[in-house]
Amino acid sequence: MGQIKVTQKRSVNGKRADHRRTIRALGLRRINHSVVHEDTPVIRGMIHKVQYMVEVEEVKAKGKKK
Repeated sequence: MGQIKVTQKRSVNGKRADHRRTIRALGLRRINHSVVHEDTPVIRGMIHKVQYMVEVEEVKAKGKKK
């Protein structure tokens, strides 16, 4: 599977507790903080839950030299 970069774009202040925990579980700590995850159904589900607070983009795979 590929990789995706997740960036927090909105604050967790005043949001539901389960949404705050999901953001933390994704490894995000503050606005504009980015993390790279494997593109799995579990991660996609977490992103879907807090999609209004994050931005997602695909990470291009680095080619291996032979």
